[in-house]
Amino acid sequence: MFTLIVLVPRRASAHCDTEDGPAVADGRKALQTGNVDYALKWILPEGESELRPIFDEAVKVRALGADAAEVADRYFLENMVRIHRAGEGASYDGIKPTGTELAPEVMAADRAMENGDLMPLMALIPAGKRTELQRRFDKARALTQFDVNDVEAGRKYIEAYVSFYKFAEGEEYDHHHHHH
Repeated sequence: MFTLIVLVPRRASAHCDTEDGPAVADGRKALQTGNVDYALKWILPEGESELRPIFDEAVKVRALGADAAEVADRYFLENMVRIHRAGEGASYDGIKPTGTELAPEVMAADRAMENGDLMPLMALIPAGKRTELQRRFDKARALTQFDVNDVEAGRKYIEAYVSFYKFAEGEEYDHHHHHH
């Protein structure tokens, strides 16, 4: 008796759950520096008590050698991304491998965050959404400069960043809708 698994092609959510994405990069930074704050900004306050002990454990175990470190890092990153996704009310089915296909809007949004040029992304977005996109972009860009140890500021940035990406992708969920 076979269980049929139907693979629904799901749009990679703002690549927070990909190996090359910004969340995983910050998770690795946290592990390398021993500073959990790099990761905590991706986590809502209520997820913090769950993530901290996992981080402490991973840091302890990764000191045991290269193989241990690989397992410890994976354990921490999977949990970090899972808790992050739960905070967004999104499903989690593992961290996607390097080379995961990203929507062109996401690639353009990435470049815009890096170089401040929103024009290439604007070209992919329906005209009616451009004002709101610009607003979210400006907000996220304005919040990028924060001290890593200021988790509150970090969270404000991530919230603005994620809302920019979701809007760029056309992935606005109803419970994320803020009516102005």
